[in-house]
Amino acid sequence: MNYEQAMEYIHAVQWAGHKPGLSRTRTLLATLGDPHKQLRFVHVAGTNGKGSTAAMLASCLQAAGYRVGLFTSPFINRFNERIQVDGQQIPDEELVRLVEQVQPAADAMADVPTEFEIITALGMLYFARKQCDIVVLEVGLGGTLDSTNVIEKPECAVITALGMDHVRELGPTLADIAAAKAGIIKPGCPVVSYGGVPEADAVIRRVAAEQNAPLTEVDFHKLQIDGGDLDAVTFDFDGLDGVHLPLIGSYQPRNAAVAITTLRVLRAKGWNVPESAIRTGLETVQWPGRFELLRHAPAFLLDGSHNAHGMRATVQSLKDRFPGEKFVFLVSIMADKDVDEMLQLLAPLAKQFVTVAAHTPRAMPAETLAEHIRAYGCPAEAAGSIEAGVARAMELGGTGPVCALGTLYFSGDVRQAFAAQTKG
Repeated sequence: MNYEQAMEYIHAVQWAGHKPGLSRTRTLLATLGDPHKQLRFVHVAGTNGKGSTAAMLASCLQAAGYRVGLFTSPFINRFNERIQVDGQQIPDEELVRLVEQVQPAADAMADVPTEFEIITALGMLYFARKQCDIVVLEVGLGGTLDSTNVIEKPECAVITALGMDHVRELGPTLADIAAAKAGIIKPGCPVVSYGGVPEADAVIRRVAAEQNAPLTEVDFHKLQIDGGDLDAVTFDFDGLDGVHLPLIGSYQPRNAAVAITTLRVLRAKGWNVPESAIRTGLETVQWPGRFELLRHAPAFLLDGSHNAHGMRATVQSLKDRFPGEKFVFLVSIMADKDVDEMLQLLAPLAKQFVTVAAHTPRAMPAETLAEHIRAYGCPAEAAGSIEAGVARAMELGGTGPVCALGTLYFSGDVRQAFAAQTKG
């Protein structure tokens, strides 16, 4: 088997017809020797910010001298980004070897595992093989029935900012969504919650109390943002002062406050994470595709906002970093998202829109999206490809800023097209 064949195998298995639940993942992992039972975890769920928070946690734990696994989704450029140890993506040949190990076990099951369940098994095997001291494990969707939830007792469960997303799978209210995320809370294991949404907070508090799990809600009164530019945002949080965070979204200090709170909870459990390691980890963290500046002048931004909750945070960041500016927006949005609410947020900052369709069947067709945008009185044109869309957005932008956003699923293609445009 080569890398392409391994990728083909992973992506061939779809959700269609599969009942949600943990039994397939448990069966698969048991056949593979239960690698997850050799590992310790920080389990991260939430609507927005979970990837950034996970990246910060992993960076700080690595700075503290631990061997750290990081499991995230989706990827930006290559699948291997989803499974990392100490900031290094799983090498192609290792991935192929693991797929060769997992495939016979998966194929022998009466109820074949889904793509994400197979990826979860690959991650667990790799982290166990690399003898990770701790794994930062990001939930795929929800919490309770997510395949990552096969782990027994995390060192800490983390619930990042909650908002309305995936309502079809998780339920129509914030309380439903919170209940799904709170499924990662395990008996007696500490929980850190972003908080700030009363309806959701009540659910998380109740579940934590039922599970006898000590709950820490992040105290954002202790967060002071000192300023930000296009290179870093500087903040103080609860005695850790003057941190220069290279993730420049205005919302990122809040994610950092969640990470710091979690690391201090881990320290209280006996993990050796000094303040100096927290500072180093935060100041060197890398997390591409989230309010990321690909070019300073004229500015070209790439952002992964893919729901109204995330878009609100991005719009605030655009106002903070580019006061008074209007943008050319290059957008692709999934048809099952709250498209109109996202567009309402963007419209006041728009000079012009260029629409494209990300390479996924869930993407809204570019012309349909352009029609939605025109209904808000904004000029919009559809591009036939992401490459054409990037070229056109840059042309329309001139010396002004361009921002590509709406889904993480086109980030890798946008980055590639942008690099091709600016070469030479």
